[in-house]
Amino acid sequence: MSHQPQGSCRPARGFTIIEVLVALTILAIGMLGMGRLFIVTLQGNASATSRTVAVNLASDLADRIRANRLGTSSYGATSAAATGVAPTPACVGGTISFTVVCTPAQMAAYDLYQWDLAVRCVGATSTCWGASPTWSVVYAANPAGSGPNSYTITLNWVEQGTGQGLNYALTVQI
Repeated sequence: MSHQPQGSCRPARGFTIIEVLVALTILAIGMLGMGRLFIVTLQGNASATSRTVAVNLASDLADRIRANRLGTSSYGATSAAATGVAPTPACVGGTISFTVVCTPAQMAAYDLYQWDLAVRCVGATSTCWGASPTWSVVYAANPAGSGPNSYTITLNWVEQGTGQGLNYALTVQI
């Protein structure tokens, strides 16, 4: 009669099913975390891109205002007042006529028209806004008349993917 001692164990051979399931669960949780991190990174990148577009657009209009210092209050406008119709005369554009002489107010109207098209991404091939953005330019004359006048350029838009309303404001003294 052969008798095996009570304390003897079988040698280990491979993984048990429980070890495999635990390893797969940990791997799945890690992959879900990596996927979520990827999505958050993409959303952050989109938000940074839209904010960069807002900064560039506001700077563009500030440069247009600086170039037309005599336009003063003519730049005070909102996107609600924008008609989308090109003002006449076309002070600058595809068919440049050197015989057209624009007043500072006409130049301001044409600048706002061109800028509104850029904000609304009309004919754009680059990154555009999610929903139709709104904008305003508020002109504030210096009450003393001796210092610079100021313009506050504000852009409002809805962030793509998140639906969050964002805005950017730039105050320029000229």
